[in-house]
Amino acid sequence: MRRSSAPFAVAAFAVAAVAVTPATVAQIEGSGRGVAPVDSAGAFEVAGVTVDVAAGSAEAARLGGWRLAQRKAWVQLSRRLGGGGGLVSDGTLDQLVSGIVVENEQIGPTRYIARLGVLFDRGRTGSVLGIVTSAGRSTPMLVIPVIWSGGVGQVFEQRTPWQEAWARFRTGNSAVDYIRPAGTGVDPLLLNAGQTRRPGRGWWRTILDQYGASDVLIPTVRLTRQYPGGPVIGAFEARHGPDNDVIGRFLLRVGTSAGVPQLLDTGVQRLDAIYQQALRSGRLEPDVALSPPPRPEATETPAPTGDLDTIMANLGAPTAGSATVTIQFDTPGTASVANTEALVRAIPGVRSAATTSLALGGVSLMRVVTDGGAAALTAALEARGYQVQGAGDTLRIRRAPQVTPPDLPAESQTAG
Repeated sequence: MRRSSAPFAVAAFAVAAVAVTPATVAQIEGSGRGVAPVDSAGAFEVAGVTVDVAAGSAEAARLGGWRLAQRKAWVQLSRRLGGGGGLVSDGTLDQLVSGIVVENEQIGPTRYIARLGVLFDRGRTGSVLGIVTSAGRSTPMLVIPVIWSGGVGQVFEQRTPWQEAWARFRTGNSAVDYIRPAGTGVDPLLLNAGQTRRPGRGWWRTILDQYGASDVLIPTVRLTRQYPGGPVIGAFEARHGPDNDVIGRFLLRVGTSAGVPQLLDTGVQRLDAIYQQALRSGRLEPDVALSPPPRPEATETPAPTGDLDTIMANLGAPTAGSATVTIQFDTPGTASVANTEALVRAIPGVRSAATTSLALGGVSLMRVVTDGGAAALTAALEARGYQVQGAGDTLRIRRAPQVTPPDLPAESQTAG
């Protein structure tokens, strides 16, 4: 039997390429923020198990208390999951238990009194009880915990006890699929109290896509202190969506400031119950405006009518997707860059054309995305007066030299 520490989830972030100025770096640096959330999605938890064990030594009493806690927790979990509450052997319990959470303990020379939490592996527990443990959960919900204290609202600008409470919360027994940012990296810039009051769906859609979420939950607490060190009142609100709608609220109170962590832990549990109830009643449905806009359906290209542009657009067999082609072109001046880009964009089938490497007075590179492929693009460029060299995904284009007729000798005239 061993005491396992709570594992922590590693949060991965997809950060867009932006120019980071010294002022921006100063806003996101520092070690005073960020708490990694506890990863408990793969475990069942039974909390608040009380034990009182006496033995010949402190260590023996402690191990005996943990083993007793496993038995009592298994009975509770088995009844909760419909397994009847029957006991299993201690050896089986050692295989099912993934961790012991010490909520409070008192250790004496021969006695151990504690309140413990027991974590059971979800897959193994389901196989022993013969039940399906992959219960349906909500769509991924991004959590932005806002705390108001002293008239100031904070999220991840500094490490707050409210974010710590959400990081400690074990989500294995919840039907809501919470995405809890760690508060590091760009989190303080993207997720703040001001953002929770902006209803614009376009920016919200960008943020949710960064964190792999479909919707946003904004659990809010406002702490009011009666006097320094005295009673603290917490006003909790369960908010949801870009419009910051309130779906539930309640008040909790503790006698001293030392009880604030317990106050916030209880508040998180109550808010989770509100969110689960809202999920069951259909009130946590994601806003349709947060979904990506539907892509236009592909339409059949009309048959060629004889003009050059249409024929060039329909050269060869139709392709399943677009192709990316790199074009090398001469850029003696800035005007040549804009003119060449405009000419390439005007070719039917070209989705985009942008210069990726500029060398004035030399050879620049242009990235072209086209539906017709490199062969159709080559034919279209030649039809517009370019000499095209290369094959595959890289083409070199030059303007075809102007051919002037040779000078003819003057026609001799015979005098009559």
